[in-house]
Amino acid sequence: MRKKERYLHIIEWFKQNMALVETELNYNNPFELLVAVILSAQCTDKRVNLTTPKLFEQYPDAKSLSEAQFEDVFNIIKSISYPNNKAKHLIAMAKILYEKFNSIVPSEIEELMTMPGVGRKTANVVASIIYNKAVIAVDTHVFRVSRRLGLSSGKTVNQVEKDLEENIAEEYRAIAHHWLILHGRYVCKAIKPLCEECGINIWCKDYLRKELKIARI
Repeated sequence: MRKKERYLHIIEWFKQNMALVETELNYNNPFELLVAVILSAQCTDKRVNLTTPKLFEQYPDAKSLSEAQFEDVFNIIKSISYPNNKAKHLIAMAKILYEKFNSIVPSEIEELMTMPGVGRKTANVVASIIYNKAVIAVDTHVFRVSRRLGLSSGKTVNQVEKDLEENIAEEYRAIAHHWLILHGRYVCKAIKPLCEECGINIWCKDYLRKELKIARI
């Protein structure tokens, strides 16, 4: 099966079966989403959602967070992975957001990435959700699922991102991130993927390879 054909089938399946998916992070505005995405690095959305209500109650905007004491932020987010670095990043990010961008979360990837704690993946997530930018954020789930399905053979996050954006139409890129991340979170798991329950296994390169191997035994 050619890669183009695989993309067509898989994207069509997602369109038919997961048309209304969105991020599982809880937020009320762009500032809250940016903070939540920074906190979500190597941490579950569930844990982030348990932590952010208190953080947003105490620091509802960029100005208040930029003036926060490290110890206070750390104590609120200490149950999250890497709380030391993330507390520092949040305060520094908020300072730049307030002073340089007038508390308005920028829409451009390059501008987002000038803030501490905001790498390319975080910038892509925020830009795609808030501004519907035609970009695809590649996290560990998207990276794994894309390679298993045969959507990309890239060995780095940037290579996988390039393959996805070259083969997925602009109007579907923002939601494609959610399709792939949720598929990886609940079906195509890192350990013990639910291949038999997967609705796209007939187009999955990894699954077809396994089936062929079994047939030869």
